[in-house]
Amino acid sequence: METLAGYLATLKVVPDLLLRFLAWSAMRICYRLEVIGKEQVPLKGGALLVANHVSWLDALLLMATQRRRIRFVMEREIYDTPLLKQLCKLMQVIPVSAKDGKKGLLDFIATSRRALEEGHLVCIFAEGEITRNGMLNRFKGGFERIVRGTELPIIPVYIGGAWGSILSYAHGKLLSRFPSLIPYRVTVLFGAPLAAGCSAHEVRRAVLELSCAWFEVRKRTRCSLGEQFARSARENWSRIALSDSAGGELSYGQALTGAVALARKLKPLSDAGELVGVCLPPSVAGALVNIALTLNGSVPVNLDYTASRDQIRSALNQCAVTTVITSREFLEDLGTLHEFPGTLCVEDLLSASTLSEKRSAWFTARLLPVRWFARPSGFDPDRLATVIFSENAGDPNGVMLTHHNIISNLESLRMVLRATRRDNLCSALPFCHALGLTGTLWLPLVSGFSAAYHTNPLDGETIAKLVRERRSTMLIATPAFLVAYLRRAAAEDFRSLQLVVTGGGRLKPKLADAFQEKFGIRPLEGYGANELAPVISLSLPDVEIDGVRQAGFRAGSVGLPVPGVVVKIVDLENGRTLPEGESGLVMVKGPNVMAGYLGKPEQTAEVLRDGWYQTGDIGELDDLGFLHLADRVSGVGRSPGEAVPRRDR
Repeated sequence: METLAGYLATLKVVPDLLLRFLAWSAMRICYRLEVIGKEQVPLKGGALLVANHVSWLDALLLMATQRRRIRFVMEREIYDTPLLKQLCKLMQVIPVSAKDGKKGLLDFIATSRRALEEGHLVCIFAEGEITRNGMLNRFKGGFERIVRGTELPIIPVYIGGAWGSILSYAHGKLLSRFPSLIPYRVTVLFGAPLAAGCSAHEVRRAVLELSCAWFEVRKRTRCSLGEQFARSARENWSRIALSDSAGGELSYGQALTGAVALARKLKPLSDAGELVGVCLPPSVAGALVNIALTLNGSVPVNLDYTASRDQIRSALNQCAVTTVITSREFLEDLGTLHEFPGTLCVEDLLSASTLSEKRSAWFTARLLPVRWFARPSGFDPDRLATVIFSENAGDPNGVMLTHHNIISNLESLRMVLRATRRDNLCSALPFCHALGLTGTLWLPLVSGFSAAYHTNPLDGETIAKLVRERRSTMLIATPAFLVAYLRRAAAEDFRSLQLVVTGGGRLKPKLADAFQEKFGIRPLEGYGANELAPVISLSLPDVEIDGVRQAGFRAGSVGLPVPGVVVKIVDLENGRTLPEGESGLVMVKGPNVMAGYLGKPEQTAEVLRDGWYQTGDIGELDDLGFLHLADRVSGVGRSPGEAVPRRDR
């Protein structure tokens, strides 16, 4: 009898082991799977795994990380699919549905708790559905009741890298394109166990903090901004990359060739790592200078040409700048720069190239290995990429942003914007601000779409013409700029726009309504700071795919934190982390947090605490995770126990 019982038990166990082996094999073949924090999962005993949900293969990916069986919670409609039902029974999946009614939900809670008490791992995707826009949805609170009153641990889990695969909704419909890479890189991160009494809001924040850790893991494989652009240019050689309202236009191939030629002219004038001043408006020339300096390993410092004479001098002195690159036209308008040594005109540098030098630059850009000319010697992702100066009255702070800071913010944006090579971004934001540098220079160049620039952001008539002629699909501006466009642009001028994003100030509902009424598209608000490279949160259009609608926008908010960035609200008096719906100081953590203020360790220490940046803004997180700001006035905001400078706008 004992032999028979053992035989029957073996029959029950073997299919499960075989299934897990097949899942492990398939995931290891199709995915390059890395597991971080596996030791956080107990070797025996029950534990509730709470994970983000980004693709249809998430369950198999998690199965491939463990030798123990994981019992997954699944939507009943999927569970009852004829092709899956027997497989789900074999895996001992726990079905649930909001349609089950109160009794059905109580049965689900009881079944899940019993599985945990029997020593199983139970995994729930607390969002309840696969993300449609790359953002982390609100966590539903059902899992709280499963472990309430127990000592069972909650293990936060983050699946990084599966968003963008063909079984995610990153490109719209499933299987809408061929895989871009096999094996596909995916990292699964397990966090430290949380107490059973943690709220859904607290568990969601723990998962978001794991997303920050995922970006840190990716740092090991980072290349420089210049190398990323060079690879993008090789892939999009004949496509338009840059244009401006003055008539400048370059393809990706021409832009890379021109940048290589310019880099060679600049190399004898600046060493790798040296800070070089750039005083140019948003334009083709301004973009080329920034690219060329980055290829050399130099650090471009884009100067605010609207700043006072003293502020420009302060910025140059803080950076020990001995060379400033500008243009003749700007020298005529900005006489103050005549006082500084080492002023070079970009027109002279570009025209000085001989035919043989141009041919050599083309050969390098087109044929030589990218790492030979685009990867600075001894490159480190934490190497300084730029210094952005704040708009503080008096002595400005130099915000040090690394390659890792900017590239991480670029990746966060690329995960949620759904940009294609057919897109065109129009902007007049200067490169001396992080939004202009990251969002309008590097974002299009490393993503393979084009950018169109104008020097005067308040010239609504020219902006309208540029959008119309370039058929721009994206527009980045401030609310003040939108007012000018409302006055000067005709309704048909902005017909091609699919996304309008504002930053740098509060977007009033009346302005958004008026813009939507005239142009048929609603501007959406984001939130950021130079110290954060700069994007913290972003509003997106709502999206509906396969019958599921996901909100990307909520009235009165500045959007959801972008992937890799976590926001928490703390009490102004004691620093206690506040629950959703309560107002306090906005704190931000992520790979985009600056390296510090140049030469000002004391000011840096005032705003950076254990990796968290104190924005000085007052706000709250709502029940869906959207960030609402209550106070964005200039001045000084209170941090726990002391005053801190408010963020620059």
